[in-house]
Amino acid sequence: MMARRIGIKDVAAAAGVSKATVSHVLNRVEGKRISQETQQRIWRVAEQLGYAPNSLAQALATQRSQTIGFVSDEIATTPHAGRMILGAQEAAAAQGLVLLLVNTSGDAELERTSIEMLLQRQVDGVLYAAMYHRIVELPEALRSTPTALLDARCDDPAVPFVVPDEVQGGYTAVRELIDHGHRRIGVTVQTRDLPAREGRLEGYRKALAEAGIPYDPSLVAAETAVPFDTVGGDVDSGYRAARRLLTAEQRPTALFCYTDRMAAGAYRAAAELGLSIPHDLSVVGFDNQELVAEALYPQLTTVQLPHYEMGARAVAQLLALTGTPGSPPGPVAQEVLHCPLVARASVTSPPRL
Repeated sequence: MMARRIGIKDVAAAAGVSKATVSHVLNRVEGKRISQETQQRIWRVAEQLGYAPNSLAQALATQRSQTIGFVSDEIATTPHAGRMILGAQEAAAAQGLVLLLVNTSGDAELERTSIEMLLQRQVDGVLYAAMYHRIVELPEALRSTPTALLDARCDDPAVPFVVPDEVQGGYTAVRELIDHGHRRIGVTVQTRDLPAREGRLEGYRKALAEAGIPYDPSLVAAETAVPFDTVGGDVDSGYRAARRLLTAEQRPTALFCYTDRMAAGAYRAAAELGLSIPHDLSVVGFDNQELVAEALYPQLTTVQLPHYEMGARAVAQLLALTGTPGSPPGPVAQEVLHCPLVARASVTSPPRL
């Protein structure tokens, strides 16, 4: 036989109080004059009896489902961004919340129906995440729902977001090369116009200017990944861009690559041309995609995208919008997170050319 479920009535009888009092305490209802001693006794009895709240009844009582929707275009199918989901999931779990994850693969109709499904399930709020840091059009259904953006921004200044500091990250990458003595530094990027691309290039120019190195547009090689956003496409575009720079009459002594996968393409180009990394060519990537950066030989120095922290901070921003049981909503922010350097073995002093 199945054990009988312990309910509020059982807790009330054991604690010697009314069911209403137990409900108010266990649901953390504000404004009720219940002594601290009584509250502690109720919690102690509930734990001793093994009371587990009825989530449906609790949602009706508190007007909260204790769930958060997570809508992404491609993040859920991208291995190196899994820590973004983990950060959000663990931050939600710490508040007793469950994350409901939906991956739309960029399909607008699937996104619309997925958001409808989440709202029908009365989620307390939604994290709307993008694969690449970019400007997004916030779906109309989310404009009346507490929403925080993750790795994205929109045109509404009231919507909180969490994004990486692309400018600082690009600056940090190039500063590492400059600090090792490099002055002729090439950069490989993709052609797609994204905040990530523009920010990293701005950081590149900023580091050069600070070091008194003139900006040379011939050292910027842009290539389109074909097919775009595939692992092979990213590596191939990095290969083509790097080969173009490394076969120039005056080749760079170092490369800053837009992504770790483009850096993998640069390694391939260097090997074909008989160049040794880092003795003939230093390389810095961006992402810290460990399956790539640690698999390359020598291991790749790169800039860390703070995926885990971004996921966790997005949950914090969403809870600032919605409040939590016992805590009212608070101020929200639009956060730009630091991207640290992860030094490995692909950078050294420049050779004499």
